[in-house]
Amino acid sequence: MLSIDKLKFDEKGLIPAVVVDAVTKKVLTVAYMNKESLEVSMEKGLTCFWSRSRQELWLKGETSGNYQHIVSITADCDGDALVVMVEKDGPACHTGTDSCFTNPVWESETLQEFSLQGLYDMLVGRNETRPEGSYTTYLFEKGIDKILKKVGEECTEVIIAGKADDKKETVYELADLAYHAMVLMVQMGITVEDVHKELASRHIIDHKVKQEKMTK
Repeated sequence: MLSIDKLKFDEKGLIPAVVVDAVTKKVLTVAYMNKESLEVSMEKGLTCFWSRSRQELWLKGETSGNYQHIVSITADCDGDALVVMVEKDGPACHTGTDSCFTNPVWESETLQEFSLQGLYDMLVGRNETRPEGSYTTYLFEKGIDKILKKVGEECTEVIIAGKADDKKETVYELADLAYHAMVLMVQMGITVEDVHKELASRHIIDHKVKQEKMTK
């Protein structure tokens, strides 16, 4: 672990901290820390910044309740900037939005950003608006039984492709399964974060089991 004393704070004693959602990987905000606020952050496991406007320590969520629980803090190669991975209790921006970064400036016409959270959000939108001619709309209109049937069918397709040792086909079928599983998630009100937390809890259990086996 890198010592705080190795970090390079600027002439005002500050270092930029890029706060990222540990679940969605979305950039939430960019704030500043000084040595004291960084120490508080590490001690409490909650983001604490230095407010340049108020000239005081600022524990995120102390007033709003939107605390940011720190997963990790990583310095860049020069030691003059931080990435803070967090699990948040609520909106990161004072305007009430999930992230402070909501104003597009430029987008490529050929390259598109993709994430599981983005796909999930799109499916939520399809469920709310039900655009005509959309396959996703068709699934939501047919309901839970149809969605579950498709999940089962795609599971079978994955098994068949995997048994045939066909990597390309298995990837294709896994993508189909992931899509239909996420449709099921939206239908049942299960979020990406819900699944993330469940997987994270299993990772901790698995890590403990491995440690126990090594000590025997």
